[in-house]
Amino acid sequence: MIRCFARAPFIATVHFASPPSITISASHSPATSSPSVSASRREISLSIIAVASSIISSGYFSSPARADFSEIPNSGGVKSLDLRIGDGEIPIEGDQVAIHYYGRLAAKQGWRFDSTYDHKDSSGDSVPFTFILGSTNVIPGIETAVRSMKVGGIRRVVIPPSQGYQNTSQEPLPPNFFDRQRLFTTIFNPTRLANGEGSTLGTLVFDIELVSTRRPNR
Repeated sequence: MIRCFARAPFIATVHFASPPSITISASHSPATSSPSVSASRREISLSIIAVASSIISSGYFSSPARADFSEIPNSGGVKSLDLRIGDGEIPIEGDQVAIHYYGRLAAKQGWRFDSTYDHKDSSGDSVPFTFILGSTNVIPGIETAVRSMKVGGIRRVVIPPSQGYQNTSQEPLPPNFFDRQRLFTTIFNPTRLANGEGSTLGTLVFDIELVSTRRPNR
């Protein structure tokens, strides 16, 4: 948490949460207003903008450059960082796995296009994304990440375009139409692809929690 102080009576606070997000709150004391109030507000706004800009430019959302990420062998360039090591089973081919995830698009400074924690059932509980390991309808980068995880683990993966979305029917898909449209118009932007930006447009960052794995014969 970073506090940006301007002359009383205003204080602005920038909160950082995980997964990455920024929330801004402002408060003021009951002190008598003065002609400097407008100037103070402008100073606060500029400070907040400067802080947010420095986070983005420092590479917070471009984690593949960080030394604590490692490339998963034979993954086509998928890089991972274990945030929590699980203590359960490791899934195998053909298992039905359930995961929670935060999906972000690196090309839009870490825009979060989907989160299973926001998918609620009738009881208000978060619904994980389930798929059969080894199926062809899920982007390869997610399958690669899950194969070497243990149930209960959380892993951050950076997925290059070649292991991400190759078409608009691959899962996981944001349930909101406008989020899907924004995601795919960015990844498959013909003008930017023609300009040679394909290597960056489709880079994805997923935080994956392996919730469960189940064998078909059990």
